[in-house]
Amino acid sequence: MIVVTTPTGQIGSKLVARLLAEGEPVRVIVRDAAKLGPDVRERVEVVEGSHGDADVLDRALPGADALFWLVPPDMRASSAEAHYLAFARAGADAVRRHGVGHVVGVTSAGHGWPKPAGLLSAAFAMDAEFERTGVAYRALSMPFYMENLERDLGAIRERGEFSLPYAPDRPLAMIATRDIASTAAGLLTDRSWTGQAHVPVFGPDRLTPNQLADVMSEVMGRSVAYHQTSHEDFVTGLTAAGFSTQAIQDMVEMHDAQNDGLYEADWAAATPTETDFRTWFKEAVAA
Repeated sequence: MIVVTTPTGQIGSKLVARLLAEGEPVRVIVRDAAKLGPDVRERVEVVEGSHGDADVLDRALPGADALFWLVPPDMRASSAEAHYLAFARAGADAVRRHGVGHVVGVTSAGHGWPKPAGLLSAAFAMDAEFERTGVAYRALSMPFYMENLERDLGAIRERGEFSLPYAPDRPLAMIATRDIASTAAGLLTDRSWTGQAHVPVFGPDRLTPNQLADVMSEVMGRSVAYHQTSHEDFVTGLTAAGFSTQAIQDMVEMHDAQNDGLYEADWAAATPTETDFRTWFKEAVAA
């Protein structure tokens, strides 16, 4: 039995589909079972609630051979680290109680970064909690998700522009969520692996934001420009969106670390995944 958290999210939904296609028995933990498609609901065991809740985990993990773990974001939490650790401690304790053999966690690339990295440092703290259990653990270590650009599709179509808080001429490491799901599915179904490791999962491109704009321009058949979001505008936008003061600090530290090269060591060591940016963007604009 494979237990999947966040089964309605960008990664979890793709993972569940892959596991079911391979005939694997799947149990999901979901806050609202109504958000599962009917084709999924009838083929999985459902435990309703939060996987940050020990009681919910005690209903979900009996008989589990493997667990897929992803902490859902909460930008109104007192801090990213407090949020991640609350989930991770509940999960790690439950893994011990129920003797789960294998855990695959979604985290960030850049383990060992010597400076604060906000949201990413919180993910590293989560990994450490699971590693302390002694369980066979694989930390899928990712950079920027291509799907983060979906929020800019309107501006790309209407104004021919997109913005991110990244340097325009520095390569931006990226990954498509379907490749994360594919990597996770491989580990969850073939559990011959032991021990603990960080697994960098990176797409095949090494493109700067300016070069991403060039690809977009070619796909769209019109000019698309990149504009780097200033620190002030970034903070103003987060404030307007209702992010807590600490969440804003966590996000600023994360982007500073990314701009300073947090991903470089893992990027150099990663085996490139299948989905390149051009393929992803063509599909995104056609959707």
